[in-house]
Amino acid sequence: MGLSDIAAGIEVVDEQRDGGVATVDRTDDPLADRLTPFAEELPCSPAEAATLVDAYAAGKRVGAAARVAGIPPTDGAKALHLFGEHVSPVGPMGREIVADWLAGELPRTEAVELAGVSDQEFALAAFVETHDPIDGAMAAVEGALSVDDVDKREALGETMDGPGEMDF
Repeated sequence: MGLSDIAAGIEVVDEQRDGGVATVDRTDDPLADRLTPFAEELPCSPAEAATLVDAYAAGKRVGAAARVAGIPPTDGAKALHLFGEHVSPVGPMGREIVADWLAGELPRTEAVELAGVSDQEFALAAFVETHDPIDGAMAAVEGALSVDDVDKREALGETMDGPGEMDF
């Protein structure tokens, strides 16, 4: 196959076509109602999770958002992880250490020490490594956690904790 075969059917135009923006807007339903189908998989109630997401999206750190929702910070971090947010208190090396501990290759005390985190942070890292985000729940909170026209990491930069900085 030559370049002429690959380029067959391609046309050059002077203007771009405006295809519009495809959207699915389910924001008429309260967030708590959209989270209700996932209640058994969440570490808190759908109403608490909705309050957590609202506070987090408003710029509060994980622990502060959890306190607004009336839940422990670890439960808040777990819920946000299940919604697809990056909340692991460890980096790539810490993830390997947690994986080694989960595989039974390291005792917990040694793994915690090597990861350089507290017992509570290590427990959260283990949760993150053993639980995948929930697809349907991610879709339910997508509008609440998305930022229009601004890079999400830049807009929520102050809310993202680094290793050893979880606001418990």
